Amino acid sequence: MIGRAPRLPFATSIAVAVLLAAGLRTVCGAEFDGDYSKLSGIIIPGFASTQLRAWSLLDCPYSPLDFRFSTLSTWSGSTPPSLPVVVLQLLSAVDCWLKCMMLDPYNQTDNAECKSRPDSGLSAITELDPGYITGPLSSIWKEWIKWCIQFGIEANAIIAVPYDWRLSPSMLEERDLYFHNLKLTFETALKLRGGPSLVFGHSLGNLVFRYFLEWLKLEIAPKHYNQWLDDHIHAYFAVGAPLLGSPETVKATLFGNTFGFPVSEGTARLMFNSFSSSLWMMPQSKYCTSDNPYWKHFSGGFRKKNQTYHCEEQEYRTNYSGWPTNLVNIEIPSIPGFDAYPSLQDMLETNFSALECGLPTQLSFSAREVADGTLFRAIEDYDSDTKRLLYQLQKYVYPFINAGSAHNTFTSMAALPFCTTIWVAIGAPQSYHGDPVVNPLTPWDRPPIKNIFCIYGIDLKTEVYLSPLIPSWSGNLVEGNPGATSGDETVPYNSLSLCKSWLGSKVNITRAPQAEHDGSDVQVELNVDHLPEDDIIANMTRSSRVKYITYYEDSESIPGKRTAVWELDKANHRNIVRSPVLMRELWLQMWHDIRPDTTSKFVTKAKRGPLRDDDCYWDYGKARCAWAEYCEYRYIFGDVHLGQSCRLKNSSAETLLNYL
Repeated sequence: MIGRAPRLPFATSIAVAVLLAAGLRTVCGAEFDGDYSKLSGIIIPGFASTQLRAWSLLDCPYSPLDFRFSTLSTWSGSTPPSLPVVVLQLLSAVDCWLKCMMLDPYNQTDNAECKSRPDSGLSAITELDPGYITGPLSSIWKEWIKWCIQFGIEANAIIAVPYDWRLSPSMLEERDLYFHNLKLTFETALKLRGGPSLVFGHSLGNLVFRYFLEWLKLEIAPKHYNQWLDDHIHAYFAVGAPLLGSPETVKATLFGNTFGFPVSEGTARLMFNSFSSSLWMMPQSKYCTSDNPYWKHFSGGFRKKNQTYHCEEQEYRTNYSGWPTNLVNIEIPSIPGFDAYPSLQDMLETNFSALECGLPTQLSFSAREVADGTLFRAIEDYDSDTKRLLYQLQKYVYPFINAGSAHNTFTSMAALPFCTTIWVAIGAPQSYHGDPVVNPLTPWDRPPIKNIFCIYGIDLKTEVYLSPLIPSWSGNLVEGNPGATSGDETVPYNSLSLCKSWLGSKVNITRAPQAEHDGSDVQVELNVDHLPEDDIIANMTRSSRVKYITYYEDSESIPGKRTAVWELDKANHRNIVRSPVLMRELWLQMWHDIRPDTTSKFVTKAKRGPLRDDDCYWDYGKARCAWAEYCEYRYIFGDVHLGQSCRLKNSSAETLLNYL
């Protein structure tokens, strides 16, 4: 049993998911004995949440820094960087920093003077920029790992799998053998510790894990695939997963997103577009898929060499590709080849008699037209940087787009004036749509993992989904269909909530306050009917002054498997991994799983009280410790204020018995 926790920030308590998830009932058919030392926790970080290390020959004469062997200041997937984190490298030698960060957009190679690679081990994700000043400012998982160590968890039980977040999935495997190494990581963890792993993915890390699961199908005999997953993975926590991409990626691609860096948007755009991963998170249609290469094992040699990208009939019957609106609304010049940002000399040399074609043409593009490259083909004559993106889409193999998709693509170009020529190359080579493993720009079905928890924030102002109107390039407005709620400030709700389609036909819904509560404001609906193609919304009341967490849970649809979706009000995409509420719920669920005497599939939501000393505080209105049922005043030498002397009456382990 676990005694009283050290006095560390509660945001670190996700470690208990690693500590307590000994309830893994089977491994290779054998029963677990309740020893949590058999478990491993594997972390797949999000975009720009892995430390990069520069191996450089650069000599920056005006910089006090040495770029020959150093860690590069990168922005965290959790929070934008504080200026001191990057000021030394960026402001003192921005050219050197960019040389180490940028890749050749055509072949994804490094600058000849500076090669950057992801660091390895836990140090790669604890602090992105180690140092006396910059270390604490760029800390991500440091306190979490420290917490695990103080609880006696062995170092080899916590496994980080950092990756070069600048690369496309196929390049990750081609250059770094990343997915081969990830498979070995799971297998080594099982042999070393005797039990399966928990997988914790955040943001882009979930798309990396999705690609790994598909890649694994081509590495393991089909009849052994599900068994391998059961043996090596007990639960998968998908946090803030952009399952249908994010318009933030389009914004960064077209305009540049500084992510808090002291650089211009133009510089940020140039850097972002040099990464082949910039296309990985592009918005995509809910209804368009590609043939699964997995079935080539059974094709008998008659299968076409390349994948077919095709869309369901619903893609053409409904608007907006399953999104609330068209994603991009732009105006293009009426003069073919006329740069959107011409120089003064170009303006003086232009023959403006061609303007007889009329006003600029306004075009709107759906999520499908963003994902299949139609948007970028439409503007490549007016934006030279777009050519790099098209090259990354068109590099490797040639997909075959079916007639319905081709017809719709040409139709979207019909509004162009006769004096504007845009060639839409149906069947042009596209590395993403023709990926030999899986087309990353297609939606994915529920992975065949025993336990899946899809977790994300809602009800924050999120571009595109906040309202049925979105701003376009030109400042005009595009109408659309409003949805049930908004997203997590980075990823729209319809992209985050795609995992609701993984729930079965009967779903139990519970809504409870995020803060500690006595159960008086908990609402429950059992056996709610649900169709996988439809969204499921809790028909429950809410107070505008309370933040809730809504649980959608299904343990019956797939025998032996559980699926849960947790929606956290006002949880920010970048900060959700530090949310005390998320850590508490993961802790309780995993503790619930290890108990042989539990009577339910999911932990009770009936009440939430303090679980650790840090949760107790002083109630100045009542002049005593709050939550008198759980907490008491107990001074220990060194306490500097009243709240610090409020502690649990019983140990954390005894307190947890209330949640069986």
